[in-house]
Amino acid sequence: MNRPVRMSDVAKLARVGTMTVSRVLKGNVPVSEETKSRVLDAVAKLNYLPNEIARSLREQRTHQIGIIVPNLHDPFFAVCADAISLVVKQHSYSTVITTSDEDPQTELMEAKRMLRRHVEGLIIIPARGKTLLNDPEFTQTPIVTLDRPIAGSHFDSVVVENKRGAQLGVQHLIDHHHRRIACIGLTLELWTMRQRLQGYCAAMEAAGLKEDSHVVTESPWETLQTIRTLRDRKSPPTAIFCSNNLTTRNTLHAFSSLKVRVPEEIALIGFDDFEMADIIQPAVTVVRQPSDAMGRIGAELLFSKLTSTEPQGKPKRIVLPAELVVRRSCGTHNYLVP
Repeated sequence: MNRPVRMSDVAKLARVGTMTVSRVLKGNVPVSEETKSRVLDAVAKLNYLPNEIARSLREQRTHQIGIIVPNLHDPFFAVCADAISLVVKQHSYSTVITTSDEDPQTELMEAKRMLRRHVEGLIIIPARGKTLLNDPEFTQTPIVTLDRPIAGSHFDSVVVENKRGAQLGVQHLIDHHHRRIACIGLTLELWTMRQRLQGYCAAMEAAGLKEDSHVVTESPWETLQTIRTLRDRKSPPTAIFCSNNLTTRNTLHAFSSLKVRVPEEIALIGFDDFEMADIIQPAVTVVRQPSDAMGRIGAELLFSKLTSTEPQGKPKRIVLPAELVVRRSCGTHNYLVP
């Protein structure tokens, strides 16, 4: 057979009508096991591939969900994207995934490109900076944001207790007699960083302590210079709270380069767990955020919007708890939590 295999060819071989073949392939209408077996055997023998594009045009549905994240090399974003994909597959949908490279203009371009592909919904971890996702066209497509909510938008969102999580980490250091605690992290353009800084400040203020410092670092070199400057002080900090996993990893690298022993010379707690954090030496104490749960819950929230017949109400915000995981880097490893 030189031409592409058609549904009618499958129907003829299976001795059923084309409607029956369609029902078997969709799997949403009861069909006898004997008929189903004949149809699937015919599909296998003829190597029949349904024309998804034609089906989408007929049904005006693509069964695709778009995912936009800042990047895929950050473990947090990668885990979120993977969790979303698993839920999407469970709903018999597929994903289209891309990155914004933390650029709002790129994010806008990629979001519009996905709308042109007729994705049925979008899940976005927004880029840093002022959002451009305020075009009227984005009001017609269900959208859920993760981690970084967009102020004033109509998008539902899933976030973590960033402020409380940071308070937990800093309070743990205070409870173990640290008084000079520095906070370093990424740009305060990010809602998450602002929330975590507020948590750091709240814990210090509640203990009657003055903020030791807050420094923004974006690269390993900047982090190295920051640690060197902090260590050269007359009264250097005895502990450091890192407000994200990238800064934590850069700080550990800086300590290694400067031959600073952790936790003997300085204690360390980082916000967000990461692969190898419990294996490297010293194992890193972290405030763990449920990145897998965030992705799963965000995806289920989107599908609830897709199937809802109710008009869009006020945007929902789901807040997930953060958890302190005590390991060796904070110097209190007798309180070990796996």
